[in-house]
Amino acid sequence: MSQKKNLLVMLLLRLSVLVFSSCEKENGANVKNISSHGSNESHNMGKNCMECHKSGGGGKGWFNIAGTVYDSTKLATLANTTIKLYTEANGGGQLKYTFEGDAKGNYYSTDDVSFGDGLFPSVQGPTGTKYMSTSVKTGACNSCHNVTTDKIWAK
Repeated sequence: MSQKKNLLVMLLLRLSVLVFSSCEKENGANVKNISSHGSNESHNMGKNCMECHKSGGGGKGWFNIAGTVYDSTKLATLANTTIKLYTEANGGGQLKYTFEGDAKGNYYSTDDVSFGDGLFPSVQGPTGTKYMSTSVKTGACNSCHNVTTDKIWAK
C-alpha cells in the first residue's frame, strides 16, 4: 500500500508541475486592452507591440492592431490621435474600424480586426489627416514603421 501511495503522490506532484509550468503569466492572458484618448497606460513607444502582446507573450492582452504616432518632426510622439481603417485608399469606401491613440502616442486594441484583402489606414492629428497609400493585412504597424519604413506621423 505504501508503495502505491508514494507512486500516486509522485504522479500528482509531476502532474501539478506540468500544469502550473505550462500556464502563461497572469498578465499575458488575452484580456481586453484598448487605448483611448488621454490614457497613459502604454509603454515602449516605437517598438513592435505584438512581440509581447500575443499568445504566449508576457503583454497584457493579445493585440490585433498597435503602433505609435509621431509629430511631424518624427522625434516626439503625438498624443490623442485617431486611426481609421477604410476599404479603399484615401479614406474611400467603407470605414471599418476606428481606434484612439493615447497620451503617449500609442494606439492598440485587442478587439477583433478583420483585414481581409487589405484595409487602408489613416491617422488624424489635431490639424490634419494623413493616408497610407497601400493596404495592410496586419495590425503590427511598428513591425515595418520605424524599422524598414518611415515612422507613422501626423500634424
